[in-house]
Amino acid sequence: MEIVIAHKSHSKYAQIICDTIADAAKVRGTGIAKRTPEYVTTKMENGNAVIALDNGKFAGFCYIEKWGHGKFVANSGLIVHPDYRNLGLAKQIKERIFLLSKEKFPDAKIFSITTGLAVMKMNSDLGYKPVTFSELTDDQQFWNGCQTCKNYDILQRTEQKMCLCTGMIYDPSKKTTEEKKPIKKSVFNRLKQIKQTLILKKDQNEQ
Repeated sequence: MEIVIAHKSHSKYAQIICDTIADAAKVRGTGIAKRTPEYVTTKMENGNAVIALDNGKFAGFCYIEKWGHGKFVANSGLIVHPDYRNLGLAKQIKERIFLLSKEKFPDAKIFSITTGLAVMKMNSDLGYKPVTFSELTDDQQFWNGCQTCKNYDILQRTEQKMCLCTGMIYDPSKKTTEEKKPIKKSVFNRLKQIKQTLILKKDQNEQ
């Protein structure tokens, strides 16, 4: 297994990457921003992606997105092919793309929005902290990317203040000892439940 910075020659994997991301979202029943093979290929050509290969077979992927003129970056599209799940590969890819993000954008805040508890835990282990959406990028182009997510109506109704996703940030300007204290997965589960309850109450009050 090799985990490398993707480049133009890896564009042949773009379609299977997009298909795997879409299939995983359907299985989980969660919303997801749609990616196209052309978009994924651009990330590869710019050196802003990491791909995992097993003797030439696609195993996993993740890429970097810039927002707010480079003040923020996000590690997006993290996916592992079904044949390679439950082997710890997602964590390895996450760590590699995180390091690449810090190398290429050392002053940028690295952020994530996700509904996945496993991703929240991986983020926490890397030093991310849960934050409100107001602390994330205000680049409207980023939020427009949520339009293909099935939960986009929630984001609209809350005026982009809340959704089922949890926002997390790694801020390189705030390197404290607290960074080394990962948050327990049970805490993220409770946070997710609270958020779902708040959104449900808001919807009921508006009816």
